[in-house]
Amino acid sequence: METLKIRYLADGLPELRPIDGKSDWVDLYAAETVALSAGDFRLIPLGVAIALPDGYEAHIVPRSSTFRNYGVLQTNSMGVVDNSYRGDGDEWKFPAYATRDATIEKGARICQFRIVKNQPALRFETVEHLPDDNRGGFGSTGTGVVVTAIAKPINSEENNHSGFASTEKSKEGRDGNF
Repeated sequence: METLKIRYLADGLPELRPIDGKSDWVDLYAAETVALSAGDFRLIPLGVAIALPDGYEAHIVPRSSTFRNYGVLQTNSMGVVDNSYRGDGDEWKFPAYATRDATIEKGARICQFRIVKNQPALRFETVEHLPDDNRGGFGSTGTGVVVTAIAKPINSEENNHSGFASTEKSKEGRDGNF
C-alpha cells in the first residue's frame, strides 16, 4: 500500500479516501464557491496539496456528473500531476470552462483522481517501416477497413483533407478513400 502525504488547504472539506469501495478513484472537492458565466474559464481550487510517492503521478478527470450538474468541461481533458509538484503551496486545481451559467458550491465533488506508476525509461529507434499493416486510419476501428498501400503525399487537387493519398479495401473488397 502506498502513502500519500496530504496538506489540507481549506476548512470544511471531507478528508480524501477512495470512493466507498466502488472504485480506486478518489473524489476531489471545490474548495470555494465559484460562480461561472457561460464562456468563463476558472482554475477551481481543490483545497489539497499532495506529496505523491516516488515513481508515481496523479491523473485528474471530471466526475461523470460534473458536466450534467454544472455544464463545465475540464479544459485539458485530463490533468497530470507529477511527483515534483509536492510543496506546501502546490494546491491542486480543476481547470474549468463553463458552457452555461453555473454555481459550484464549496464542497461539491467535481473531479476525481488516481495515481499511476510512471512509465519506464524509453528509448526511441527510427525505422524506415513499422512491422505491422496499417489499421485503417483514424476512426477506423470496427469498420472492416484495411489499408493495403503505403500512404504517399498528394497534390492539393486530389486532397482528401489529410494531405495523403491512400488505397484501402474493406473486407468486402470495395475501394475508397478516407
